[in-house]
Amino acid sequence: MKTRVLLFALLFTGAVNYAQQDAQFTQYMYNTININPAYAGSRGALSIFALHRTQWVGLDGAPVTNAISVNTPLNESRLGLGISLINDKIGPTHENTISADLSYTIPTSETFKLSFGIKATANLFDLDVNKLNPVDDDPSLHDFNNKFSPNIGGGIYYHSDKAYVGLSVPNFIETNRYDDNEVAIFKEKINYYLIAGYVFDLSSYAKFKPALLTKMVKGAPLQVDVSGNFMLYDKFVVGVAYRWSAALSTSVGFQISDALYIGYGYDHETTDLKHYNSGSHEIFLRYDIFKKNNKITTPRFF
Repeated sequence: MKTRVLLFALLFTGAVNYAQQDAQFTQYMYNTININPAYAGSRGALSIFALHRTQWVGLDGAPVTNAISVNTPLNESRLGLGISLINDKIGPTHENTISADLSYTIPTSETFKLSFGIKATANLFDLDVNKLNPVDDDPSLHDFNNKFSPNIGGGIYYHSDKAYVGLSVPNFIETNRYDDNEVAIFKEKINYYLIAGYVFDLSSYAKFKPALLTKMVKGAPLQVDVSGNFMLYDKFVVGVAYRWSAALSTSVGFQISDALYIGYGYDHETTDLKHYNSGSHEIFLRYDIFKKNNKITTPRFF
């Protein structure tokens, strides 16, 4: 128990002294709107998404994340709208992030479109001082009860029914959560994202999609996620992914109906943390509501 508490303390200290990163998702490609506002409305349907992620199971104070989002194209216009909520718990901290996204899409060819998006975010940050058990009580720590901070972000998304590439910065404003003698102890840093993927038709019943996510945060190691997913008979999805110097992941999914898709992912840690936890679990549901005569003919990976 002492080892786990000490380990978490080291993890938390490292995180707050260098850089806070956005919530992490293994199956980000099914809910791209969380990292790129230009994705809003790109599926051509009212898309509802819900996710639960439990990270580093068995490690005290490990991250637990819940996310829900809704995005849709607006009538026959080129506009898309999205709303999302992320609830993130890490040790003594608790965050609620509410975002609104607006996109504008320009057709560039018969198959490709270019979308631009902006994101407005409200963040509520809470620190439970009772979980810190400080030797000397610091009154300033009590100022973090649902502390509010606004932010704004943007992104571009170039896509077709088979391919996509996107660049985004969900938060342009760096926020100091706690300053001690003008030194930021807990600081929300700017996160830069690059995503890309392509769907290959292997046969009449099998498709393969390699995908890439690269995230860069000042003061933190470069994160690179490389994944490969197979879709069989437009119903079953199975895949593997590798997060550079962090984790090896497997995922499965099932298209229950034209509208409903369910997915599950498991991360096996490849760092020394693997000795202190039994992996990370992620499950999500996506439900699409299509207009009449506007239903996609085959399910998409993204």
